[in-house]
Amino acid sequence: MKPFINEDFLLETEAAKELYQIHASPLPIIDYHCHLSPKEIAEDRRFSNITELWLGGDHYKWRAMRANGIQEKYITGDASPWDKFQKWAETLPYTLRNPLYHWTHLELKTAFGIEKVLNPSSAREIYDTCNEKLAQSGFSARGLMLRYNVETVCTTDDPVDSLEFHRQIRESEFSVKVLPAWRPDKSMAIDNPEIYNAYLDTLSSVAGIPITSYDDLMEALKNRHDFFASQGCTVADHGVSSFPWAEVTQKEAASIFKKVRGGDRLKLDETIKLQTAILLDLCRMNHDKGWVQQFHFGPLRNVNSRMFNLIGPDTGFDTIGDYRCAESVARFLNALDSDNRLAKTILYNLNPADNTWVAAMIANFQDGSVPGKIQMGSGWWFNDQLYGMEAQMNALSMQGLLSRFVGMLTDSRSFLSYPRHEYFRRVLCNLLGKDLEKGLIPQEEIGRVGKMVEDICYYNTKNYFKF
Repeated sequence: MKPFINEDFLLETEAAKELYQIHASPLPIIDYHCHLSPKEIAEDRRFSNITELWLGGDHYKWRAMRANGIQEKYITGDASPWDKFQKWAETLPYTLRNPLYHWTHLELKTAFGIEKVLNPSSAREIYDTCNEKLAQSGFSARGLMLRYNVETVCTTDDPVDSLEFHRQIRESEFSVKVLPAWRPDKSMAIDNPEIYNAYLDTLSSVAGIPITSYDDLMEALKNRHDFFASQGCTVADHGVSSFPWAEVTQKEAASIFKKVRGGDRLKLDETIKLQTAILLDLCRMNHDKGWVQQFHFGPLRNVNSRMFNLIGPDTGFDTIGDYRCAESVARFLNALDSDNRLAKTILYNLNPADNTWVAAMIANFQDGSVPGKIQMGSGWWFNDQLYGMEAQMNALSMQGLLSRFVGMLTDSRSFLSYPRHEYFRRVLCNLLGKDLEKGLIPQEEIGRVGKMVEDICYYNTKNYFKF
């Protein structure tokens, strides 16, 4: 009997197997959006046990454990590493049909060579084997990146970050390129004036520019934007809940900014106007430098206030929002395009109900200057699994050019998340392989399909980002 994770995993046809083994599997990984710690890469962090590496910040697993009735002390609390691992092993058999079941076993196989299924009976052996390997030199942060054939990663960095660890990585001549990505969300987080003004004070200090007006804010952000560019940054990332849009003049933006800088809480329409103005100006900066800009939209964050107060953000209490924002996205992109300042843009929708309109929307702003200039991002967060990936690629195929798609990313804080790329590649090859065998794609075009797979998995990304 073949092991659960084998060479044909997720590949249902002979064509799919050929596409994956020949065209997808050998290619390096470009992970152009992740939340890895540059400090951990710079210092080549060693992990004392598999729990620290695997469960330390994985809110996907935490959500599943809570759903299985596991007490919080075994999730984010002070239970021992073994006890936490054991509770995850108890939970895993209940995750059948959840992507965590696939990801867990892919990670065990690809990182540690473990082909056994994880359950309470095998937990101790697997725990000990993983820990023995983690003590070896090839299982540090950098070692894992090399093990997965990673070529380039882009981290997620605030404008006030010093980027000192990126510099250290660069000067160490580590073969993996680790680049910063500009994430200025806090410059738009104006809901709480006290927190916002404290952030602006930090930005002012780092940029060396007093921030008393809207123009000062833009000057300080431009200063840091220039600094990021000097450190190799070519990618911006913007996370929003409901995509902001309102007609707003510079005079209005200046007046509203003065209010919030003075500590006043804004009305909803004022908030949307100021956020629109800031985001438009940030996007103009991106265009002027030739950067790629990404927009992640649709999450409803921190919905459990009790748990937020106990353990903070990014701990598994965000969900999918049902915002209606197609018109806002259209007007926002149009405002930039009208001034010929729309940069290469990737749109990631969290709500899968938005797949079709996003796939249709990107076609409105392709201008012939760059293949796939406006992209529909890969299945993100709650959608980066078999059915979510297929739904995203099917929507893009029906409304645009799947062949120009820039493919997968991890969006992860874990050094064991690179099998997400393998998972995506297998799903892609299976999708195309089934079309070949059904006669929906001519058999004589299998060579062209092979090239299409290579482009989506690697070459489109490399050319689009110019890494």
